Order: sequence, then C-alpha cells, then structure tokens
Amino acid sequence: MKFYRRLKPFTALSFDLDDTLYSNRPIMLNAEQEMLTYFSQHFPQTSLQGEQACRQYWRQFRRQALREQPQLIHDVTALRLRNYVLAIKALGYSDTQAQQKAQAAFEHFTHYRSDFTLPKASKNLLEKLATKFPLVAITNGNVNVEKLGLTALFKKIYNPGNGIKCKPDSEMFNRACQYLQIKPSQLLHIGDCGNSDIVGALQAGCQAAWINRYKVGKPISVIPHVELSALDNLLYLL
Repeated sequence: MKFYRRLKPFTALSFDLDDTLYSNRPIMLNAEQEMLTYFSQHFPQTSLQGEQACRQYWRQFRRQALREQPQLIHDVTALRLRNYVLAIKALGYSDTQAQQKAQAAFEHFTHYRSDFTLPKASKNLLEKLATKFPLVAITNGNVNVEKLGLTALFKKIYNPGNGIKCKPDSEMFNRACQYLQIKPSQLLHIGDCGNSDIVGALQAGCQAAWINRYKVGKPISVIPHVELSALDNLLYLL
C-alpha cells in the first residue's frame, strides 16, 4: 500500500466492480466466445468464412451504432442490443424480427457475462467493510449484481444509461454522495482504471484508491490518494 496524498476521514466507500472485485477479462472472453457459437447456430451465414469473419461481421455494426447514436457510449447494454439489431436487420430480417432475435441473443450473452462466482475473499472483505461503512457500487458495466449476491452488500448500485453518463463523468459519483447525504470528500472510491475510476473520482471531489492487480485498467494519469496492492489493504484504513 502506497500513500500519495493525505487521506482525509471518509464516511462511505464506493467500489468499481469489473477488475476490482474480480477478474473480468476471462469472463468476457468466455462470453464473447459463447456468442460466436450462438451466432453460428442461429445466423450461420455470418460464420461461413470462419470464426474471425463472424467476429468482424458483428463488430462492424457496433461501430455503426456508435456513429448513428454516439450517446450509446454511455450505455453498454443499449449499445450491445443496438449492435445486434443492426447486424440482424442486415441479414434481411424485418424490424420486429430483428428486435426479437436481438433480445434473445442479448439474454444469451447476459447469462455468460455473469456466469461466475464472486471470489470469497472479495465477498468477505465487503461483508467486513459493510459493518463499518455504507457501501455503494459505481460501475460502467452491466454485470448481474443480484446473481453475484451483491445487492445485500451495497446500499445502491449505479450504472450508466438512461441519460446517466459513464465514468469518468462525475454524475454517478454525485448521485452516490447525494444518496448517502455526504460531501464528495467523504467518499473513498476504489477502482482499477486510472481514467474512469481515479480521474472520475477526483474530478467529482472524492478521494480515490487505485488497485490494478489484474493489470487491465488504464494506467494512472493523475495521482490517487492511495494505491492498494490487495483489496484487504482497506482493512488497515479503518
């Protein structure tokens, strides 16, 4: 654990989820692989030239969705659904058929996207911290927190979408502080990404703890209050 800024007293904790409480990369890689199998079964014309061609076919419509609706960058669920709708319509299906088939594909994805168990060490830590502080989650992702058993540990879970911008925008941090009825400086946010978590928290006036144990988050470009080598370092701050 390394301290870079003077850590002021805090009264609540907020957590990023993906790659902070668990390693998200293998989960997403598996989910995307399962989707390729799904596409080859339900839309075989997209995989006639192999797996890589199938992957490229579906990805191109993600780019199209963002060109047409740039605001979708703030809603990974809506973006994926729109991606699927555009790709399926391009295969000759009607709007209604594309919507229905896209929803079915998305439900298949969400099953595998949350098909894992929260590490016991992370759950135990959250349970200990929850006896001392109110906990909230602030995530840009769309993992099924109920399936992971997190709803009982967090007072509130914030996701972007429906007009709410993703981190590093300050909106979700501000909403969390308003809900907890605290000043931003009284919230310590813990996350892996040097941009969305650390820049986001500091811009919102919160304190920031950086943990990059899975080595996938963006490197820090601004100095956090503290760098954690492991999540249980937080216990030393109580």
